[in-house]
Amino acid sequence: MRHLNEIALQHLNEARHNGHGRSSERLLHQRVLRQTLVALKEGTVLAEHNAPYAGSLQILHGRIRVTSGEDLVLEAGQLHVLPVERHSIEALEDAVLLLTAVTGIEDAAE
Repeated sequence: MRHLNEIALQHLNEARHNGHGRSSERLLHQRVLRQTLVALKEGTVLAEHNAPYAGSLQILHGRIRVTSGEDLVLEAGQLHVLPVERHSIEALEDAVLLLTAVTGIEDAAE
């Protein structure tokens, strides 16, 4: 089993050398639940996008800005509920985050 910090460092290194300034890996996909590790090089922006049904960001390294009507700066060690409206993310410094998202609602019969 790989250690989360090991995965984070690997992807941060890849983001630093990638022309897009980012690298990611889906760590968990179980029905409607997903966890994705995202590494962003300083200055990289994830353009405005839709929010999942429910989700959170845990910042593992660095600082990011989440913009959704107002700016919110998050840094390593913080856990934050994702805004339910469209939002963008900017890496204020090299950053790694763990995105936990519920992507749908399962039928109660399942």
